[in-house]
Amino acid sequence: MHFWQVLIASATLAAFAAPAAVVYKWTDGDGVVHYSDQPVPGAETIATAGASANGISAGGFAGPGIAPPQRPGAGAAITALAIESPAREQVFFNDDVVSVRLRVEPGLQPTQTITWVLNGQPLTDQGPRSLSFGLQSLARGTYVIAATVTDASTGVSQTADSVTFYVRQPSELAPQHKKS
Repeated sequence: MHFWQVLIASATLAAFAAPAAVVYKWTDGDGVVHYSDQPVPGAETIATAGASANGISAGGFAGPGIAPPQRPGAGAAITALAIESPAREQVFFNDDVVSVRLRVEPGLQPTQTITWVLNGQPLTDQGPRSLSFGLQSLARGTYVIAATVTDASTGVSQTADSVTFYVRQPSELAPQHKKS
């Protein structure tokens, strides 16, 4: 077959594909990761946005700069989700306020909410739409912060890569961090 024939055949098949799919991911007791189209208790929801393994989506070719197709009434698809602050492996001192900020592109939609998790525990003092806030008076130690955006209209969740940061004690040898 010629390239154009393959292209036309692939586009025709893609036109009949579902516009979006939900995949569930979980790890069993032996540490094996599983994926399924059926919900399992404790499974994480993963959105595939209709893209198949060959890079063809229901709306055509999926690739950088090409947004996945939207279902009528669905919120805008998240194209970028990242914790911008704190930086990875950043060190704070226990008298510093840790500034936390999440980047969501194209922007948080009215049907979307954010769940923040610090060291595996939900931060319940943050509003469901808080894109930024400060963490104060953290004890010395290692912290991991993560954020998940969930769309109530579709049930689809996306989780940003978690960020590890550290809180240390001020040093007597570093005058800029001494308490007065």
